[in-house]
Amino acid sequence: MSKIRVLVVDDHEVVRMGLTHFLEQQPDIEVVGGAGSLGEALLKTEQYRPDVVIMDIYLKKSSGIDACREITNCFPDTKVIILTSYGEEDMLMESIFAGAKGYVLKDVGSDEIVRAVRAAYRDESLLDSVVTKKLLDQMRRSGQKSHDALEQLTVQEKKVLSLIAEGKTNKEIAETIYLSEKTVRNYVSSILAKLNLVNRTEAAAYAAKKNLLNQA
Repeated sequence: MSKIRVLVVDDHEVVRMGLTHFLEQQPDIEVVGGAGSLGEALLKTEQYRPDVVIMDIYLKKSSGIDACREITNCFPDTKVIILTSYGEEDMLMESIFAGAKGYVLKDVGSDEIVRAVRAAYRDESLLDSVVTKKLLDQMRRSGQKSHDALEQLTVQEKKVLSLIAEGKTNKEIAETIYLSEKTVRNYVSSILAKLNLVNRTEAAAYAAKKNLLNQA
């Protein structure tokens, strides 16, 4: 019987070691490697082709969400689980739109993480009822479009979309329009949901098509 091949991605070595230790106690799981950054995660995913990647939502100089998006785009057979200590709704929703199968909180027991790995391997969703409801609500809102989806955006969301089209990061957008980075993340998630877009690249292309550049 083949084992579930897992890559552990976290920028804290102690966390990687801890996850690796208890995962390797399972007879059906093999940890093929660990990574601490987006670049290393991509390199090792290409090298080892894991079945499942456990990804911390925050990485140094990048985010686990960005890494998740890159991995799911480049290696669609690999399932990604987002690991977070926060349970921040906006971040979790963004991770789902980035292609994650779901998430687990760092403070859950080791048995729950093992269960999540096995569920992801079987291509099962790992969303709890609250997040599922939020996701369905966003999908429902995006389906209730007028003839032009742009009409659904608020003035502030249009500003954020324009800045995305300029290639600005969430931090740069926050500095430009005097908002917190968390609030900008909320806006980005809302924009993607309302316009039924998958990522920032699609959002930038949409903004260019609608002539929204330099309107911030």
